[in-house]
Amino acid sequence: MNILIVEDEKLAVRKLTKLLEEAAPDFVIKGVTPSIEATVEWISQNRVAGNPEPDLLFLDIELADGQSFEIFNRIDIRSTVIFTTSYDEYALQAFKVNSIDYLLKPVQLEDLQRSIKKFYDLTGGQRGTSAHVLPPNLENILKNLHLQQPVADYRKRFLVKQGVKLLSIETSEIAYFYIDESISFFKTHLGQRFMVDYRMDEMELFLDPDRFFRVNRSIIVTHSAVVQIQPYYNNRLVITLKPVFEKEAIVSREKTNDFKKWMGK
Repeated sequence: MNILIVEDEKLAVRKLTKLLEEAAPDFVIKGVTPSIEATVEWISQNRVAGNPEPDLLFLDIELADGQSFEIFNRIDIRSTVIFTTSYDEYALQAFKVNSIDYLLKPVQLEDLQRSIKKFYDLTGGQRGTSAHVLPPNLENILKNLHLQQPVADYRKRFLVKQGVKLLSIETSEIAYFYIDESISFFKTHLGQRFMVDYRMDEMELFLDPDRFFRVNRSIIVTHSAVVQIQPYYNNRLVITLKPVFEKEAIVSREKTNDFKKWMGK
């Protein structure tokens, strides 16, 4: 069986490849594409070359250039599809009832084996006879998926001390959070510094991830606080912050790719 993996995280590709070698050694990975554009191009060129369609697509929902559902608007998909996703299981009931299978990240061997069994049940195990399991109401399924996602109640403000007074600071006024000698602080866009009575792990949960990003164990930044990004050794990044941050602000290696995506939103 020929497969195409659509995934923009290299680590996820490596893990899925390793699991496939164990769960389905007869599967042949014909290609790996990291984006909507690259996937549409790969499928188009594969057809022009007269090659058979992939029997199976492993398709990540969230790609660097958008949601992979857009692929179905760009080109006719003739392969069976198994989605991979970080959405929680409750939100994915829409996929279950419409006979679209999915794998929840991080992908586990047992789940992959279940999906492969379903694939064989749908196709009879015959090469080139992939069942087109995508329903015509895919757009409605996506809408339902979003509707079922719980609306996160992110922190709107922090109550802090200034001398003997208490101040309520809106999160929109905050440039970044950081730790200094095991104490948590934030700086506002105006350069004011305040201490907060929360650990970084707690604050990361409080804050809207569209607006705040934890670049390492000690710093959480906003887009507008980042004024310069430069390569740093060991595949890391060093960033310049505004207002001035007195120490080096380093994006950890494991956060680098996600940080680039976040900065590009």
